[in-house]
Amino acid sequence: MLVILGFAMIAVFMVLIMTKKLTPVLALIIVPTVFGLFAGAGLGIGDMVMDSMKSMTSTAALLMFAIIYFGLMIDVGLFDPLVKFILRKLGNDPAKVVLGTAILAAAVSLDGDGSTTFILTTAAMLPVYLRLKMSPVVLTCVAGLANGTMNILPWGGPTARAATALKIDVNDVFVPMIPSLVAGLVVVFAFAWLLGLQERNRLRATAPEIWGTPSSAEPFAAEEFDGGTSAGASGTGAYGTGRRKGGNPGGAAPAVGRPLGGAGVAVLERTETLVDEHDTAMADTALDPNRSTLRPKLFWFNLALTVAVMVVLVANVIPLPFVFMVGAAIALLVNFPKVKDQGAQLIAHAPSIVAVVSMVMAAAVLTGVLKGTGMVEAMSAWLVQIIPTSMGPFMAVITAVLSIPMTFFMSNDAFYFGVLPVLSETAAHYGVGAADMARASITGQPFHLQSPLVPAILLLVSLAKVDLGDHHKKVLWRTAVISLVMLGVGMLTGAIGIG
Repeated sequence: MLVILGFAMIAVFMVLIMTKKLTPVLALIIVPTVFGLFAGAGLGIGDMVMDSMKSMTSTAALLMFAIIYFGLMIDVGLFDPLVKFILRKLGNDPAKVVLGTAILAAAVSLDGDGSTTFILTTAAMLPVYLRLKMSPVVLTCVAGLANGTMNILPWGGPTARAATALKIDVNDVFVPMIPSLVAGLVVVFAFAWLLGLQERNRLRATAPEIWGTPSSAEPFAAEEFDGGTSAGASGTGAYGTGRRKGGNPGGAAPAVGRPLGGAGVAVLERTETLVDEHDTAMADTALDPNRSTLRPKLFWFNLALTVAVMVVLVANVIPLPFVFMVGAAIALLVNFPKVKDQGAQLIAHAPSIVAVVSMVMAAAVLTGVLKGTGMVEAMSAWLVQIIPTSMGPFMAVITAVLSIPMTFFMSNDAFYFGVLPVLSETAAHYGVGAADMARASITGQPFHLQSPLVPAILLLVSLAKVDLGDHHKKVLWRTAVISLVMLGVGMLTGAIGIG
């Protein structure tokens, strides 16, 4: 009976979330409560939940103060010089533009919020793509690759969920996976460079009047530039109008280019116009160059503070929640010495904090009921009976492979709070530790972030005016490769073990 109730509870929980009948927070509270009472928990269900919640307070604190810290760094302009530097150095070589997009997306992904990453990356780079007649699908692809890979950061969500669900320290999950994260980023940048080369060749073949050929020697005029997307769709909105003969996107001053004879790649004579267009495009966005929260005189202080926070984090000498508590406190005190401004900053990031922290605390109901009623033990015992003994020691690897499709078709909440605890309990019978299972479970995140169930990816394709199907055609197989590379590196380094 416990096995049936356990799987039924997980199924109802996942269906309610995926069909959007309930928010994850409500589903995490209501569904386990109902099934827990059916399982005979009675009034003891309160103690089950409170015992589970005690182990989640550190994770909630980590998420809260990490969101405050990186949100503050974006507000004060820490990432603005990086955006401008990238745009200045890119020129208009498509290979460099695409690689720069990946670097920018990876850097901004440090805040752990996919929506913020995609807003900033699209706002900064889409004007460049439209100007150079590059495909915005390439932009969404590399931004998705970078953000998906960086999503295993402790404050990104999945790692915290895995640690919360299995009641282990988030440090024990993330730190051993750093080599896998680095390897994943290397693959992301390799894919970005190759996509950039493909764009360079495509533009030479489809727009020789603009990009020239290897034998071209005559300069071209930017007034003849057609600023639409590669698919021929008009690009309009905050980033200016595409497909407009006789001018540049957004009405920027025209720039004259010249093709490089050896490579057939046009280079703008005045690349600084890209930065000017960037500043115009940033108006009324999180990178608005005139926003009141900018603190340019404190840039080097904020950079040094962020580097120090990252060093302490990787060194793992102080608990992560306390690192971000202190970092956020110092950043707020120095950048906003007035109490009123400090309060305004906290309020500004409150929606993100409430959404994440409430989910973590509500998860205590599900994990508490699963453990307290004996459901998870009964379900794992049943799985042990049906899994061939020869496959038991490979449960971590099996979990990693399963995480790729399962997290695509279901939410992270459903997978980490509903499926992972059962798999982990089963793996324990074969000597596979909870930490190994948690690390294995996060390797599918690059693939998960492309799911239509993820609001951030819908925001990305909407901002770039890209069809989701076109995005999936270019991004899905690449994210699968990245996930498998991260799994392989995890196994080689011992982060993901075999029982």
